[in-house]
Amino acid sequence: MKNNLKLVLAFVLIIGIAAAAGAAATWWGMSPSPAGKAADKPAIDTRVHKYVSLDKVIVMLRRSAGETTPHYLAAELVFKTTEDKEKLTKSHLPMLRSEAVKALSNYSLEKAEAMTVTQLAVEIDRALVDRYARDRQSKPFSEVMIGKLIIE
Repeated sequence: MKNNLKLVLAFVLIIGIAAAAGAAATWWGMSPSPAGKAADKPAIDTRVHKYVSLDKVIVMLRRSAGETTPHYLAAELVFKTTEDKEKLTKSHLPMLRSEAVKALSNYSLEKAEAMTVTQLAVEIDRALVDRYARDRQSKPFSEVMIGKLIIE
């Protein structure tokens, strides 16, 4: 009888220790750690950014069949760059204008009017990424934005 009692007490003690260890592990695993919180936050970009403007990008849009009136797209492009790459971006403006005109000249009035400003900026950026890839150069800017847009 004493052996059975000792066996039952040992079994209860082992179960109690296992339950306490499981509860402690769960509590420790669910508690937020300061290192984990810092890792979740995105890093803040502390670089100084400059915005380089490219005025008067004017493109004649493609005509639809039977249409005689010419239609134009005029845009002002803005390139977001870092302070150390501002001069390089400015020196690339003639090429940037040429590539933007080439990319936008494929659109008809209907297609250009149906696109949002963001979609047009993405198309211009895609054309510029392709150009820099062909030239095996890195882009001196991080983003292309459209400051003004007129479609007539």
